[in-house]
This record gives sequence, structure tokens and C-alpha cells, in this order.
Amino acid sequence: MITLDDVTLTFPDGDSRITAVDHVSLSVAAGRVTGITGPSGSGKSSLLAVAATLIHPDSGSVRIGGIEAATLSRGEATALRRERIGIVFQQSNLLPSLTAREQLLVMGELGGSAAGRRAAIRERADELLDAVGLAAHAGKRPAQLSGGQRQRVAIARALVHGPDVLLVDEPTSALDQERGADIMDLIARLTHERGTATMLVTHDLVHRESLDDLVTVVDGAITAPAAPRHPTDAVAVG
Repeated sequence: MITLDDVTLTFPDGDSRITAVDHVSLSVAAGRVTGITGPSGSGKSSLLAVAATLIHPDSGSVRIGGIEAATLSRGEATALRRERIGIVFQQSNLLPSLTAREQLLVMGELGGSAAGRRAAIRERADELLDAVGLAAHAGKRPAQLSGGQRQRVAIARALVHGPDVLLVDEPTSALDQERGADIMDLIARLTHERGTATMLVTHDLVHRESLDDLVTVVDGAITAPAAPRHPTDAVAVG
């Protein structure tokens, strides 16, 4: 679970400061996908960066799996991201020289894993590539994969360490509608199966059915949320 409580983030703007995130409270439970939408420049990506511990907020609380993340040191935040948070960016950001399988295996090396841990990472990499439908393409490099396949590898890579939280930024922006729908359905399926708490920034509401909940951000603040896809289990916002 991830919970943001009264989070505010500002940036310098000449002699004053501009508010990117304005007193946002948002809670996403395990096994649910909460979409975050809104106009360009409304603060969606800034909100995701705070949730990812990439930026410390000016004020407020960010709790990830029971850990208060807003006050962690840089090293502590890096360790938390490595162990508890999976991040998928707009672009897949795959290393061009590595195969699909190697993209996942390198995550084990980043953690300085012992031999036993590496063996578990290898097993998990194969299981995840199968889960995203790419077992037959494990030996291919990014240039040999389609855009949708590269994004699937990026999703599998984000899940290697079994994160509590999955943060996804515009995963369909570079894809056509059909491939975008496949990616959204994949994220929803893996979220439900693996019990991650998923926050997903999107501008494309044609994929609304893949989301459990949806909130809109305008000028850094959350407006009234849209009705959840499952009305009896609404997202908590403030």
C-alpha cells in the first residue's frame, strides 16, 4: 500500500515558488490500479516523482509499506526504491546491448546480490518474461523488439524484486491504441495477481476500463475523483 497525506511540493520560480503538488492526499491499496489524469503541466509527473521518492516534498507524509519515505536520506530512499518500488517510465529505457532476459538480470546485480539471490533473480526473470508473454523473445535485444514488447520488458523489469508499489508514467504514450490497450490490460492483470499498489499516470481515458480507480489532478491538486470501476471499493483521496 502507498499513502500520501497532505503532500505539497514547490519549485523555485524567480523570486517566488511555484506549487507543483498542492496538499494532495491519496491512498492506493494492494492489488489495485489507480489512474492519475489531468491536463499537461497539472502536476501528475511531479506527484509520481514524490511517490517514487525521487523528490522530497516540502511537507506531508509518504508511506510505502509502512515506511515513512518523505524524510529518508538519499541513500535510504535509493535502497527503498530498489527493494519496494517498481518504476516504469514513458520510454522503456532498455539498455541496447542487453537481451530482454539480461535487462531483468542486471537488476539483481544492482543490489549486490549474493549467489543464492542471483539464482532466485534468474528464476524470477524467466517467470516474469513468461508472465508478460515474452518467453520466446528472452534472447532478443531492444532493437529486435516492437515498441509494445519493449514496454513489456520494462514492466517485467520493474517487478523483478517483487515491489509493494508500482509507479507507471504514461505507458501507452508511444504506442498505437491496440498495443496501448494490451499494455494497460497487462499492468492491471499483474497488479491484481501480484498484489502491488499501482499508480499510473495517463492522459488517454480510452483505457479507463483497465483502471480500478481514477483521480484528476488540476493545478497540482486532486479534484473530485471519478467513480471507481468497482463502486464498492473506492480509492481514498483528500
